[in-house]
Amino acid sequence: MTTDNIKPGQTGKIEVLVTKDLTINRMGRGGAEVLSTPSLLSLMEQTCIETSDSFLAAGHTTVGYAVDKMRHMAPTPLGATVEIRAILTEVDGNRLSYSIEAFEGNKQIGTAVHKRAIIPTD
Repeated sequence: MTTDNIKPGQTGKIEVLVTKDLTINRMGRGGAEVLSTPSLLSLMEQTCIETSDSFLAAGHTTVGYAVDKMRHMAPTPLGATVEIRAILTEVDGNRLSYSIEAFEGNKQIGTAVHKRAIIPTD
């Protein structure tokens, strides 16, 4: 396995519209139509995957093994757009560390540190 193409400083970004399936109001509870924390975490992980996948050697993928310091700091309503930004901060052998920030417009709504490991797919 080689990590020659994977370097600290690589960045990724996704933008997602908050839909009902991403909210905590999946059961019709009034007033709960905001982005859920599990959905935010999933979007953060997706951003990290997209940040590094194109740099992986053939026959390899990454799996998450830690989320640290996650904070979901503000509600994001149904219909708003969330932007997730990830930066690869460390490469240690097959272990990758990312710093993640989430925004609704200029308002920061979340942060986290995520760790992934490169593994062979076979």
